[in-house]
Amino acid sequence: MLQKEENSRIAVLTVMAEGREEAAQINALLSEYGDSVVGRMGIPYREKGVSVICVVLDAPVTVVNALTGKIGRLPGVTAKTLFGKV
Repeated sequence: MLQKEENSRIAVLTVMAEGREEAAQINALLSEYGDSVVGRMGIPYREKGVSVICVVLDAPVTVVNALTGKIGRLPGVTAKTLFGKV
């Protein structure tokens, strides 16, 4: 279980997956970091064969970067993060 720290930041993690095969792995990682997740939205874009997931996080930069890296290393998946100034 992850603990909130004083230096947590608001971030938006955007994930694009080129198929549904990666969904279980992405969901497992998001569940692992669930204490840091504020909310999420997933959009299956069937016409283009991709799924887009946006996740709002409230966590230290190191935690957000760790999650982004783990998801981004999955085959067929791209992950990018935008940090807020808060």
